[in-house]
Amino acid sequence: MTEVHIPAGRALLSGNLTIQENSEALLLFAHGSGSSRHSPRNQFVARTLNHAGLGTLLFDLLTPEEEALDIYTREHRFNISLLAERLVHATKWTQKQVETRDLRIGYFGSSTGGAAALVAAAELPQDAGAIVSRGGRPDLAGDALPKVHAPTLLIVGGNDDIVIELNEMACDQMCCEVKLEIIPGATHLFEEPGSLEEVAKLASDWFSLHLIPK
Repeated sequence: MTEVHIPAGRALLSGNLTIQENSEALLLFAHGSGSSRHSPRNQFVARTLNHAGLGTLLFDLLTPEEEALDIYTREHRFNISLLAERLVHATKWTQKQVETRDLRIGYFGSSTGGAAALVAAAELPQDAGAIVSRGGRPDLAGDALPKVHAPTLLIVGGNDDIVIELNEMACDQMCCEVKLEIIPGATHLFEEPGSLEEVAKLASDWFSLHLIPK
């Protein structure tokens, strides 16, 4: 794992880059509400993807100052255009780095980061090769939904009723290959035994299918 710093306009974003030997794909993580690259859930999923031979970039979409403000105001975590813009900057940064520029790109989004991933993918149709959303809010991607070309997997907990409905509504607006996976008995954060393992396996299979040439 290498610590990196990604310029994004006036911001400088910190991240952790892990490239496996012979990796053919790189997955950029877009987290949501109050999360960061240090999130144990995202780190667990990233390790599973690494074991499958996939590279990962976990990075903070907000600067420490923005994060500190957001804890009190919550103004940034729902600013989908800002989060998507940061993800676009990170994508373009990876395309300029020697160790990552030849890798196929995928997005793993959680919570509002799921919407940010979809908006970024709509903006970069030639670059985003696949998307997985965990407990995401794809509905917040709005007008970007029908513009997404990347195969998209939406994973929702079976006990997360409102979010299931919002994901179903988003599915209906999408024109690309899209699949909704509901994990029985899981709540929004997938804290139940075995549920996060299921998320990680579904994500690994999806990215391997769509990003690694057969």
